Amino acid sequence: MKCEHCTRKECSKKTKTDDQENASVDVPSLALENGEKCDTSQHKVLVVSVCPQSLPYFAAKFRLSVTDASRRLCGFLKSLGVHYVFDTTIAADFSVLESQKEFVRRFRQHSEEEPALPMLTSACPGWVRYAERVLGHPVTPHLCTAKSPQQIMGSLVKDYFARRQNLSPDKIFHVIVAPCYDRKLEALREDVPTALHGSRGADCVLTSGEVVQIMEQSDLVVKDAAVDTLFGGLKEEEVRRHDGASSDGYLAHVFRHAAKQLFDEDVGEVTYRTLRNKDFQEVTLEKNGEVLLRFAAAYGFRNIQNVVLKLKKGRFPYHFVEVLACAGGCLNGRGQAQAEDGRADKALLRQMEGKYADVPVRPPETSAHVQELYREWLDGADSPRVREALHTVYRGPGLPAASRDIKW
Repeated sequence: MKCEHCTRKECSKKTKTDDQENASVDVPSLALENGEKCDTSQHKVLVVSVCPQSLPYFAAKFRLSVTDASRRLCGFLKSLGVHYVFDTTIAADFSVLESQKEFVRRFRQHSEEEPALPMLTSACPGWVRYAERVLGHPVTPHLCTAKSPQQIMGSLVKDYFARRQNLSPDKIFHVIVAPCYDRKLEALREDVPTALHGSRGADCVLTSGEVVQIMEQSDLVVKDAAVDTLFGGLKEEEVRRHDGASSDGYLAHVFRHAAKQLFDEDVGEVTYRTLRNKDFQEVTLEKNGEVLLRFAAAYGFRNIQNVVLKLKKGRFPYHFVEVLACAGGCLNGRGQAQAEDGRADKALLRQMEGKYADVPVRPPETSAHVQELYREWLDGADSPRVREALHTVYRGPGLPAASRDIKW
């Protein structure tokens, strides 16, 4: 069967998650799966974007530092014929910054008559899909409208980068490497078009584990290579991360920003207090015995259920909750942290946590590239284009699913 991306008959492949067989995505070439070098002259421009929480998995598997693992992965993908390899941290920068601004706005607008709080994070596709498909009101109005890093990276690649390269979005095939299978489902959302062109932001999602399988089966000679940037010939010399133990650190970054903007309080290290279990933690800002801000991190569906129950009963003490479907956070995604028996590989997870902790933290506010993109790509930090490119809307349980979507 011939696919639209290549003239070779065998160059078509469907990948499916193990437990979500309705979620299928097109892979541009069989060569990618088999680890064989592909004739890229017959393809669109191939772009691969790698999530920062995937890199500790590659580092642990190949016994490298995170930066060296990133270079090894980039070199391997380039040896297959991939044209550009990006790090999605820059997209996470935008997502965190927009979440910060939205929380401050909600806090100031909040009232008993028109509650705007709590604000629940929207970066985890498993959680967002559950909220949309099952919970609906009163939960979805509390979801942060900032797009996830994957969605924003799709806009960056198919809009900003495409224009820099004088390409139409449909001439780019964009692959995401991510730690969980739910990212595949996120890529299939029909109502999340790329910024201005109506093109799907991510054409294919591969889990970290799937990529490692490809690498282990390949006999290509690989030369390490620096990761590309969206800015021409510049390269990423060293991997950076956000201030989160196993995720993009929305809680810590929003907490610091809100403390400063709302109460003129400078917060250094964020102190977490474990409550029900290690995956439910609380952070508070107190002054003169009064609690000014109360944030929480709720990871895993057991904790999510407790959050939803309290929210529905109107007995919810938190202003903000970072919600992740995977217990243990993004590093523990099922696409990379599972043993052969399907259970979490705890030893591997500990290695990944150690590798991730060694990565230098870069606050998103300090990124000169992000500020440049606000100016050049989005016409300013408060322009209508920001709302269009970096924010989304949520549908309720009654709306029909997309043709290839999962049925909850």
